[in-house]
Amino acid sequence: MKRAPANGQASVDLRDLAECVERFSGKTIVLLGDFVADEFRYGDISRVSREAPVLILKHRETQVLPGGGANATNNLASLGAKVLPVTVVGDDSAGEALVQYFRGKGISTSAILRAKGRATPTKTRFLAGWAHTVAQQVLRCDYEPGPLPDGILRKIQQKVSASLRNADALAISDYGFGVATPELVRQAAGRLKKSVPITLDARYQLQAYAKSGITSATPNEAELEAAHHTTIGSDAAELMRAGRATLSAMKLQALLVTRGRHGAALFESDDRMTHIAIHGSDQAVDVTGAGDTVLAAYTLALSSGASALEAAHIANIAAGLVVMKRGTATVSGQELLEAIRSEISGAAS
Repeated sequence: MKRAPANGQASVDLRDLAECVERFSGKTIVLLGDFVADEFRYGDISRVSREAPVLILKHRETQVLPGGGANATNNLASLGAKVLPVTVVGDDSAGEALVQYFRGKGISTSAILRAKGRATPTKTRFLAGWAHTVAQQVLRCDYEPGPLPDGILRKIQQKVSASLRNADALAISDYGFGVATPELVRQAAGRLKKSVPITLDARYQLQAYAKSGITSATPNEAELEAAHHTTIGSDAAELMRAGRATLSAMKLQALLVTRGRHGAALFESDDRMTHIAIHGSDQAVDVTGAGDTVLAAYTLALSSGASALEAAHIANIAAGLVVMKRGTATVSGQELLEAIRSEISGAAS
């Protein structure tokens, strides 16, 4: 692997990245986190309502796809890992749809708990368009459940303990719905060898996981800004300050900050910040769930022997591929491998 001066651009050996991706299929990853149902309701614009200045959509179809931690699970499986999800869904149609989706893909659902009387977190997106045009999102409605009861939390702890026995990594996907907690992660970390990566994608309480055993975190820039009550934008000094402060406070080995069209920034424990340029086009088709793809690819790469820098490059390439797809999407191991091989061919020509 090639290294660059501190706080600059760094390159890696693309052949090493390809070899790492080829090892994905032998890994077992435990995913602890919040499953979300991403519901897409498609309709054709029929007219403007007489009741209010709003569009009337003639419903055409509804799709329910894995979102949040379920999307991270889906990406892990698509990349070739054996994934063991530990989570809670409601006893509603959205929860049933998620369970059936993963059963259909041959993914274990034994640690997906069903909570009676609880709604599955659901993000409903209404998409509208004329005939022969691409549908555009016009409204999103979120359905959020209340706190999890103590009985369910105890069952989650038991499921995590049972799932960790043969784990090559533990990935945490915390969307704020209560499945993953710093205390539960701390307990899980105590059962794992120090060499096993524990990665975190936390939407709201990033620094609450300080000293919980997390080895790497993958926040986006907005989440880092929220954690420090600041604005980064094009301020490289503020990015460096916030990143280093988070790395130190959480006692991480590495912090990967995704920055949209600005690529990513990797902070490591040797006080190094490395900029990683965006992979592919900076004109994303749809960024829905890109962070879940980053968590999956980064975790799998670390569990496959990659350095933090190599894992960050692999995750960056995976994100560049997934944002060119519409809706909540995944990247396959073959797609990722082909993208890396294409870069190898381009570099050789």
